[in-house]
Amino acid sequence: MTKMKALVCRECGKEYPTTAMHVCELCFGPLEVKYNYDEIRTSISRKKIAEGPDSMWRYIDLLPVEGAATVGLYAGLTPMVRAKNLGAFLGLDELYIKNDTVNHPTLSFKDRVVAVALTRARELGFETVACASTGNLANSVAAHAAAANMKCYVFIPGDLEAAKVLGNLIYRPNVVEVEGHYDDVNRLCSEIAAEHRWAFVNINIRPYYAEGSKTLAFETVEQLGWRAPDQVVIPMASGSLLTKIWKGLHEMHTLGLIDRVPTRLNGAQAEGCSPIAAAYKAGRDFFKPVKPKTIAKSLAIGNPADGYYALKATAESNGAMEAVTDEEVVEGIKLLAQTEGIFAETAGGVTIGVLRKLVKQGVIKKSDVTVAYITGNGLKTQEAVIDSVGRPVRIQPSLVSFQKTFNMGRNGGGDA
Repeated sequence: MTKMKALVCRECGKEYPTTAMHVCELCFGPLEVKYNYDEIRTSISRKKIAEGPDSMWRYIDLLPVEGAATVGLYAGLTPMVRAKNLGAFLGLDELYIKNDTVNHPTLSFKDRVVAVALTRARELGFETVACASTGNLANSVAAHAAAANMKCYVFIPGDLEAAKVLGNLIYRPNVVEVEGHYDDVNRLCSEIAAEHRWAFVNINIRPYYAEGSKTLAFETVEQLGWRAPDQVVIPMASGSLLTKIWKGLHEMHTLGLIDRVPTRLNGAQAEGCSPIAAAYKAGRDFFKPVKPKTIAKSLAIGNPADGYYALKATAESNGAMEAVTDEEVVEGIKLLAQTEGIFAETAGGVTIGVLRKLVKQGVIKKSDVTVAYITGNGLKTQEAVIDSVGRPVRIQPSLVSFQKTFNMGRNGGGDA
């Protein structure tokens, strides 16, 4: 018996074979993987996980692949940083940063989902992979496709940060810039996917791809000593990451790996593209699509595919959602860098900015075990902060010039 029972519609419950499809033929609802937890329970254990590979594939029993991992073998198992300095600044006793800025190979959490998607695409016999992307996903698909020797097409909006464009071109995929926002790119890719037998990781392979996000929840639980946190702060673009962290935490409980799930989910968006957070704050269980206008381009999805489910999961957990301005995004990036030495991209600035707001509002308490998810590296979005960090102090190549500049005497005293 396989660990994957079926693909199941999240709306009507109709089941389908575990092939390359993502939409219910009956009601057009999205599909997700349904597992045989009774079978998984007989083989999984804390000991088995701990003895597994030093990567996200230590949780392969809960990932939607039939055989061994073949792509992205070193993705995941990123550091869980005890953020004492930032915690002291915010007034939190037990704050942790889940640091995916160092993920392998492209420095974002997308390496997790792509590793799963391409491994599954290979199992299903695909030779060409593709994606619609706001940047990080394209980087990861291009890198993993190169390593897997697969043909690759990545479709991106025409206004991406230069580092992310370079992060595609270096691997020599077919990079297609589309005039318009991500939602325009995604619509085009849906049409292309209907005409070509390609594995579009976030379209026809999406049910498998999305499951890779659960590994953030699994690692969080293991790295906290097999317990779920009290609070998490998660950046939202499509909303999928938040929903899958929720699913992953509950899978840990279902399988007896943790005793309970006390976790409250807190979603974070930038004000210039915050359809999910705006719906939450208005008390609605549905969102209204928006036209993105924010420096947080990796979160700039105006019509989020999992927005409804993110709202539902947040409500189930008694969590909250907030949004921050572009100025607060920049301040969040700088605060994390200056307290914990972690340089995050703009999505990380959103997470830290919202964390700061929720602490001020009393939503997150001083004693709460809190995890903030930092999903991408700041080297990819340097444009966002380059004008706000100042310039180097310039001196002449002499000791006198140095001491004069920093007001130091001959014995090394001074104000520096």
